[in-house]
Amino acid sequence: MADLDNKEQTEMDPADMEDVEEVEEEETAEENSKARQLTMQMMQNPQILAALQERLDGLVGSPSGYMESLPKVVKRRVNALKNLQVKCAHIEAKFYEEVHELERKYAALYQPLFDKRSEIVRAAYEPIEEECEWKQDEEEELTEEMKEKAKVEEEKKDEEKEDPKGIPEFWLTVFKNVDLLSEMLQEHDEPILKHLQDIKVKFSDAGQPMSFTLEFLFEPNEFFTNTVLTKTYKMRSEPDESDPFSFDGPEIMGCTGCTVDWTKGKNVTLKTIKKKQKHKGRGTVRTVTKTVPNDSFFNFFSPPEVPENAELDEDSEAVLAADFEIGHFIRERIVPRAVLYFTGEAIEDDDDDYDEEGEEADDEEGEEEADEENDPDYEPKKDANPPEECKQQ
Repeated sequence: MADLDNKEQTEMDPADMEDVEEVEEEETAEENSKARQLTMQMMQNPQILAALQERLDGLVGSPSGYMESLPKVVKRRVNALKNLQVKCAHIEAKFYEEVHELERKYAALYQPLFDKRSEIVRAAYEPIEEECEWKQDEEEELTEEMKEKAKVEEEKKDEEKEDPKGIPEFWLTVFKNVDLLSEMLQEHDEPILKHLQDIKVKFSDAGQPMSFTLEFLFEPNEFFTNTVLTKTYKMRSEPDESDPFSFDGPEIMGCTGCTVDWTKGKNVTLKTIKKKQKHKGRGTVRTVTKTVPNDSFFNFFSPPEVPENAELDEDSEAVLAADFEIGHFIRERIVPRAVLYFTGEAIEDDDDDYDEEGEEADDEEGEEEADEENDPDYEPKKDANPPEECKQQ
């Protein structure tokens, strides 16, 4: 049979052979076109894309099989490298312990400046003229005429208003200017935070377990009798024996708040609600008063307890993760640079971190628009009508 087929092929006219090749090429091109169309349709289906993404996510971090394919002698050497890496992690832990000691040392040098800042804010010290002079940037420099006009306007405002003491609402303004903190603030918290005079960071003593304490100093007020509210964060700088490669510097292991001695009727972390209850038998209705938790910044001082040998539920883990982030941010950014968050200059610096990402997004959008214009099936008329919320009234 094979010989017969070969004979038929040899006896076939060369022109006929060309026709057969052309038909096969056309069929292949048609199949490729259908495959592309089918792929495009699949990629435009959200459910298929979601399933594909889930599959890809599942592959992240999964072994490629390369290590298993290595000879035994090479695997032994790789294990030796991993043991070296564990030793590196322990050295890195010691490095961060020394960094903590440096933080303690320099905290003592910063503190006199922070104390003077506090005195100015709460009107315990009035800075002299020399201390108040500030050299403006060239872009901010004003003409003599504008300076004189601004001076007259300031004097007029000072005459109209009573002479304020210190810098009113300094820390409240800082909190309201920072998204991470303003999200915690409620309207009923603001009158209390007007009495906040200072925030201090205290590091653990040498030789003691690594930790830091945030101290919130308040002037006497009608809301609680405490003059200082504290929050202590316990830290650890050593690799986890079960997963040493996950070590990435000191981590917060837990935190302890304090008891706020609220004045009667002033506790903003609780609210009273009235609930109607109907008696099953008699059908009578009664109103019951119940006290329930209330959203407030001052819940910050009552974090969830971290059990030593038990796992937290997802909600508690999320609360603690957010709490740790806030504690670090107050310690590392807010306290050292408070005046720049008060003026908004530090916020502008933080926003600069996102400018490039925004530009990239704009570029991608422009590319999408160009692709649409080049698409022969694109009909701009279909997109001409804006959604209802975008139409002019």
